[in-house]
Amino acid sequence: MSRNADNQRIAKNTLLLYFRMLFTMAVSLYTSRVVLNALGVEDFGIYNVVGGIVVMLSFLNGAMAGATQRFLNIELGRKDEKQLKKVFSTSLIIHIGVSIVVLLLAETIGLWFLNTCMNISENRMHAANWVYQYSVAAFIVSVISVPYNATIIAHEKMSAFAYISILEVILKLAIVFILIVAPFDKLILYAFLIFLVGVIIRVVYGIYCKRHFLECKLIDWRPDKPLLKDMLSFSSWTIVGSLGYIFHTQGIAIIMNLFFGATVNAAQGIANQVNSVVKGFVSNFLQTLNPQVVKTYAANEMNAMHKLVLRGCQISFYLVAFFAIPLMLEAPMILKIWLREVPEYTIIFVRLVLLLSLCDSFTTLLGTAKGATGKIKIYQMTLTAIGLFHLPFSALFFYLGYPPYYAMYVYLVIILILQLFRIFFVCNSIGLSKKLFFKQVVLRCGFVLVISMCLPLYIHYIGTQSLGNSFLVGISSMISIAIMALLLGFAKDDRSKLLYKIFNKR
Repeated sequence: MSRNADNQRIAKNTLLLYFRMLFTMAVSLYTSRVVLNALGVEDFGIYNVVGGIVVMLSFLNGAMAGATQRFLNIELGRKDEKQLKKVFSTSLIIHIGVSIVVLLLAETIGLWFLNTCMNISENRMHAANWVYQYSVAAFIVSVISVPYNATIIAHEKMSAFAYISILEVILKLAIVFILIVAPFDKLILYAFLIFLVGVIIRVVYGIYCKRHFLECKLIDWRPDKPLLKDMLSFSSWTIVGSLGYIFHTQGIAIIMNLFFGATVNAAQGIANQVNSVVKGFVSNFLQTLNPQVVKTYAANEMNAMHKLVLRGCQISFYLVAFFAIPLMLEAPMILKIWLREVPEYTIIFVRLVLLLSLCDSFTTLLGTAKGATGKIKIYQMTLTAIGLFHLPFSALFFYLGYPPYYAMYVYLVIILILQLFRIFFVCNSIGLSKKLFFKQVVLRCGFVLVISMCLPLYIHYIGTQSLGNSFLVGISSMISIAIMALLLGFAKDDRSKLLYKIFNKR
């Protein structure tokens, strides 16, 4: 298939996912506010931190999801249908095994930790245990769904992925209205309904995949032992790498709970929701690009792969900046309009979490490129070892009396160090010039950011704190970033092609 056809498919899939993203973003922002008001700050914090225990166990799931998609993409790039069936069947068997392991961990270590270590008021511990059990059940359902989701993405059928995701959001919107009128314990009911939505979506994914993909119809329950060994080996090191991210997100939530209580978890949960909306725009773009990166590597088209990586890293940064900068500048006004009652620390959490995402965004695609090579042992060990410093240093600051947001300052330093190591490892693995990466990605992105922030910063500081001024800051920021990215943010050839497509509409 021609490169133009690949580019057109990437563009089409990206538009479909952005349509989904705009819809889900609007609904999510509304439901977050209603759920916060319906549950209250304490119960909202309990749900975030208790669910976080399960998410800490889910690094097994995330690691295997990446492995499944990588192996499926490799076989699709080689056009080997027989091996594709083996990959899916082996992946499904592995995920059933993973679900059993997670269930055992959750019902032993996780349950003990919840009831003996968590800082939750005694009168809400009963509800917290119900939330925990429903969260574990929801996670088990999501584990079994991974091979099916990965198959849809590997085949680049983003329309199905988008429509099913929209269905999921509509169901979660229905939960909000049930929550408002329900006479039962709202925290327990909310956890149960989220679990029920997970079951429905799992069934829908299964039906779609079995109807459209041959490898999902003919499941061989006898695993291919060499393939099983390869997938487990790849996943084991991906698991190691996933630990760093888990410590940053859910591990630190538990540390904050131990030092500051559930109300701080509510502020952190809101910040993470805002951040997930912003990162969603990038993840939608990367979902369409990741399969192409792996397939070009499998086909030994290295020049095409290098161009995809450079362009993808640039666009990822500009997409995060486009939304993160105005949100960071006008966080007080936006949160006040959105939530009405803003929990303590929420504003600074939102700003710092978005800053972390901005710093991390321009190397996101490098992880996919490194995974395509299959040689990830040293890469994952090094990055995980650096990431492990987050928890002890954060706990030290808390012990010394510093406020909870200092955990974000600690991780900001760590993430900048991680970026340097990621660039070094990946560029060496795929034969991409580090000098070219710094010139085309790091310097260009930094230059675009500095130039485009001048006008919105000026408006922000000379204006009064009002809705009108916040609107001007947001519009000026988005327009500045879009124009500067278009004019200065790409290599000459890429910019010419992009301008040609915009103005000629061909």
